[in-house]
Amino acid sequence: MTPVFDRGTGERRDATLERKTRETDVVVRLDLDGTGRAEIETGIPFLDHMLDQLARHGLFDLQLRCTGDLQVDGHHTVEDCGLLLGRAFDEALGDRSAIHRMGHALVPMDEALAQVAVDISGRPYCRAEIGSAGSNSAGIPPSLIAHFLESFVAGSRLTLHVRVLAGNDGHHQAEAVFKALARALHDAVLCDPRRAGIVPTTKGTLTA
Repeated sequence: MTPVFDRGTGERRDATLERKTRETDVVVRLDLDGTGRAEIETGIPFLDHMLDQLARHGLFDLQLRCTGDLQVDGHHTVEDCGLLLGRAFDEALGDRSAIHRMGHALVPMDEALAQVAVDISGRPYCRAEIGSAGSNSAGIPPSLIAHFLESFVAGSRLTLHVRVLAGNDGHHQAEAVFKALARALHDAVLCDPRRAGIVPTTKGTLTA
């Protein structure tokens, strides 16, 4: 039976969230059942590029705008964008009924190769072995790519394993990671009509 997006209830799977602190002002609008449209403006072009990959290859419609204290550095912007985007995924998923729950992807980007596995488990855990993924010239070193993933996991409450298996170029490694994350999330959030009204866990809930 072919998986579908709708749980069978007609409800939308989207979220709009805002977060404002002394360090950042972030707004996220996310539709899990989109077509890959993205409007990203974080003040960090490399981060914009990675989030565009996430939306495009995950088929998520995503609007994300952030004004951050970039005069300090990119840390707070990257962290808070990851955190709020994760919370948007958490909210848009609702009670998690009918979803596949787990997804994985192996994605090449020229000489780079990244493997990502996700479990929408309700238990935040991140293991990121990302090599040199990032762009020091753009102010996004590997430590910040890893921190984005950790922040995203904290907000979304999912289990994430990421490994860069090959690659020499940091940009290519990062792009492979975000494309693989997109494909893994896409598969994990898909709904199966055979699971209509059923939360995929023996516990009975993935939200507590």
